[in-house]
Amino acid sequence: MSGVSARGLSPEQRRQLAGKLTRVLARYRPILDAYIIEFFTDNLWATLPGSWQEALDGLKPPQLATQLLGVPGEGEVVRYSSVWPLSLLALKSTACALAFTRTPGFQTPSEFLENPSQSSRLTAPFRKHVRPKKQHEIRRLGELVKKLSDLTGCTQVVDIGSGQGHLSRFMSLGLGLTVKSVEGDPRLVERAQRLDRELLQALEKEEKRRPQVVLAGPRCSPQHVVRWVEPTALCEELLLPLETPPRGGARLLLTGLHACGDLSVTLLRHFSCPEVVALASVGCCYMKLSDPGGYPLSQWVAGLPGHELPYRLREGACHALEEYAGRLRRSGPGLRTHCYRAALETVIRGARPELRRPGVQGIPRVHELKIEEYVQRGLQRVGLDPRLPLNLAALRAHLSQENRVVAFFSLALLLAPLVESLILLDRLLYLQEQGFHAELLPIFSPELSPRNLVLVATKRPLGEAFSLLETEDR
Repeated sequence: MSGVSARGLSPEQRRQLAGKLTRVLARYRPILDAYIIEFFTDNLWATLPGSWQEALDGLKPPQLATQLLGVPGEGEVVRYSSVWPLSLLALKSTACALAFTRTPGFQTPSEFLENPSQSSRLTAPFRKHVRPKKQHEIRRLGELVKKLSDLTGCTQVVDIGSGQGHLSRFMSLGLGLTVKSVEGDPRLVERAQRLDRELLQALEKEEKRRPQVVLAGPRCSPQHVVRWVEPTALCEELLLPLETPPRGGARLLLTGLHACGDLSVTLLRHFSCPEVVALASVGCCYMKLSDPGGYPLSQWVAGLPGHELPYRLREGACHALEEYAGRLRRSGPGLRTHCYRAALETVIRGARPELRRPGVQGIPRVHELKIEEYVQRGLQRVGLDPRLPLNLAALRAHLSQENRVVAFFSLALLLAPLVESLILLDRLLYLQEQGFHAELLPIFSPELSPRNLVLVATKRPLGEAFSLLETEDR
């Protein structure tokens, strides 16, 4: 998908974009509010305009990927199988035009070309215990933090919500930064410290064997701190220097890799502290934001009619559009999961009308089950009798509408990036209102990591030096 570049928008352009986003989201709220598991119980297909039904009905999943989501396969040309109504084309064009682009503005060489599980840009010790997605993320964010640290003269990096410490280890032992690693779960901190020791031993062995691939200079593991950071209060622990600060005082850079829910908001609130000079945050799990408190943050967005984003919309913003488009292009049997779950909901409502949208524990290999087998297992998982008599004709009639279910879900997915864009734009405006300088950069490959927009903030303008943050190291 194309989109608007978040980089370089003027303050007024940001405010105007926020207004457009709220108006568009208000117009299409029925689609965004809908739960796909209620496709049959709430007759969601009938809520679409008749001309939309006619255009989308019968489209195969690969056609939805190219014609609706605008994500064609390599070398593929978008060709419409019928004349679409202008209102549906307008929705598609608007969704593509107003969402922040997640495509990096540079050509990144494939680090997984030789081996899909090992980044060629990380040495073996840093890849151990780290999945490919995380390898890509810690390398890209770590290198950006290093550049930002150099540009702002920071003396210490604080990694908030650090988990097992993969990012902290790379920044400290790989890039030579002084890092404090803050995590609320003591079990994760214990594992992080164990992995630190393993990595140090591995680096020592690697240096003896191949000294040219290991960075020279002293090695210092991150300092791990067990601390639960409250979203609404400043945490003094985050602001304490690890070493005696220089004459000018401590200069801290705050970072968080997929800081969950309110944790990403906490980073923004701490940015006003005098010790903090820079911020690099990649948020996620928007549905876990406090309401109110986590959104909206800016006075501008809070004053816009229709700015409200309830749980359902924020949850939808966390879906991976590019990944789902890939599933559509492959047209695998796994796409029927939504249809199966929607059919199960009709049986649950028939047995217990007051039981709405219960969580169903994962049922393995759904696509290999007959619809009645899936329903029986699903009933058992929500505490109902799996021997309930089933209307097999009705279930199979539901199954025949699988493509409609996928089409409706694709419509909601098309709009989801607009919700994420409004949340992130609100954070930019919040910092802007305090007189700070902030930008959004697509930093990860969206196919590997859909939440790939990093919010970079400084207290003084970086000018042309900011472009250095977008450059891929060769």
